[in-house]
Amino acid sequence: MTGRFADCPITKILTIEASGIGIACITAQYFDVPVIFAKKAQSLNLDGEMYCSKVESFTHKKVYDSVQGDAEITVLVDNETAVQNLTRMGKNAGAEVLAEKTSDREFHVTLRVKDRKPSVETMEEINCIPDVKGDFVIAVDTATMGRGNDELGQVLMKGFLFAVTQLDELPKTMLFYNGGATLTTEDSDSLDDLKSLEAQGVTIKTCGTCLNYYGLTEKLKVGEVTNMYDIVETMAKASKVVKP
Repeated sequence: MTGRFADCPITKILTIEASGIGIACITAQYFDVPVIFAKKAQSLNLDGEMYCSKVESFTHKKVYDSVQGDAEITVLVDNETAVQNLTRMGKNAGAEVLAEKTSDREFHVTLRVKDRKPSVETMEEINCIPDVKGDFVIAVDTATMGRGNDELGQVLMKGFLFAVTQLDELPKTMLFYNGGATLTTEDSDSLDDLKSLEAQGVTIKTCGTCLNYYGLTEKLKVGEVTNMYDIVETMAKASKVVKP
């Protein structure tokens, strides 16, 4: 990695941990570049360029006004899965995202955030949004359904996914991870059913780490690549999660 980025200039020091701010400042002084850091709440000693974004804590059941500096950040990654994850993260945060492939194993992802004023919405106003009826998620973590005979389990899983296409009320999202990741890739017997669901508005997401593990990243044929943070967030926000 050192050789790959040896000719790339250091333009900013980024930290997202409070304990890293001190070290980041010292490092920034050495390179004579600015520091960008994130805070969960407004501080009296912060002024100038910053933007605010709502950050929901599922563990503490709170929504924070997260304050960050107004900036443009370019992240260098070495695979398309990381590019898709960064793109999704940036767009969800309201940033403009530009991705450029510079070589077979190098991508530049630039996130630009315009000057945004802190929201004046109260926490109560955010938390009182009612759940959407029928907003459920189907999570598939294996290519087979049930325990016992794997061949029978594959038949049952194919039947399950077809049955989903016949529901009067379709799921909002379908998540595929671990062995389930193989169902959205080349040679899957359920591709036609999954493509039909996607065409009807169902969001199909497959774990990028799982695709990499099975060597199937380039063979994804339906839906989009996601990460564990998005999987957890999608499950947490769903009215219910169905697992075959």
